[in-house]
Amino acid sequence: MKISQAIFVTAVLTAVIIATGAKHLSSASAQTAQSNLGTESALLKDFSEIQPIDTHVHIYKDDPGITALIEQLNLRAVNICVIDDRDPDYRGLEPQRSEVLKVRQNTGGRAAFATTFDPYGFEEPGFSTRTIRQLNQDFAQGAVAVKIYKVMGMEMKNKAGKWVLPDDPSFEPVYRDIAAHNRTLIAHLAEPDSCWQAPNPASPDAAYYERHPDEYAYLHPEWPSKQSILAARDHLLEQNPKLRVVGAHLGSMETDVDEIARRLDRYPNFAVDMAARVPYFMLQPRDKVRAFLLKYQDRVLYATDKVVLPRSKSEDAIESIRNTYARDWQFFSTGQNVMYRGHAYQGLALPRPVLRKLFHDNALRWFPGLIDRIGPFG
Repeated sequence: MKISQAIFVTAVLTAVIIATGAKHLSSASAQTAQSNLGTESALLKDFSEIQPIDTHVHIYKDDPGITALIEQLNLRAVNICVIDDRDPDYRGLEPQRSEVLKVRQNTGGRAAFATTFDPYGFEEPGFSTRTIRQLNQDFAQGAVAVKIYKVMGMEMKNKAGKWVLPDDPSFEPVYRDIAAHNRTLIAHLAEPDSCWQAPNPASPDAAYYERHPDEYAYLHPEWPSKQSILAARDHLLEQNPKLRVVGAHLGSMETDVDEIARRLDRYPNFAVDMAARVPYFMLQPRDKVRAFLLKYQDRVLYATDKVVLPRSKSEDAIESIRNTYARDWQFFSTGQNVMYRGHAYQGLALPRPVLRKLFHDNALRWFPGLIDRIGPFG
């Protein structure tokens, strides 16, 4: 065989081998993808059987695909309004309230209504009267809870130039009214520790503060400390023992379950949701987190903080929701390894009765009237 012929034959054989290998790799990749999809479907099927309630979402888009997913997952949710004058999506109660009520209606009541109020006018005459009137109207429309936000302590000042914290006396009549109506206060106060620390790419929240430097306390040393904000939150709990309070995002005590436990021991009217903070459970010692959830199984509520805005792409939102629920359910319900940002974390394998409390029962306990106001469970 001539050299040129040998080169040609070798080239052809090489191409065949590469093509065959690529075909096998492609087939293997497809099988892996199909296996992962099957695993996700199995996880979501098991998840749906516990009748899950996500106690912290922001779904402001009435979309048939999202409605279908909620029904498919046998899901209930507490759909929360927020007011933050720094964010164009949250500058006023409208159109949020209208969108949330529309989503509630078109999901057959599966997405419950949680309202809020505008705190910025707290020094204006008649503030508490107007606020209470608005909240009572929302309660009459079925609102199960009221949210207060981190702008208390991280943005607002009074006319004297002092920072306004969540235990400011101006808000006390509002808190008393919420308690009198047997509704729940959802309190997103302060932020993760990383908000006050130098940039750390390894932090679960690093990307958020890159996108929102106006909320990054490290760049604003004039702001109150996290400790002072949480102390004001604790004072609010102490001053209002009849007010049921759910501390959003693990009560901003995300890095140490022992710190959460101390508050739960001290304040029987306090619980926490895990919205957007499940990775912080992964980052702590597994046995410590598992023991915490077993001991305080009545005081922790499942939540994700999923956001779907009117401009959101529904397909992306649906994929993100499915992925999050599958990952979280795998982490809490199995002992399998769960991947987060390239690292594997062993699941907690919690007993089924505990899972039932975290994902269902506790929502009913901490949001009384939830069933009556959003319809029967199916």
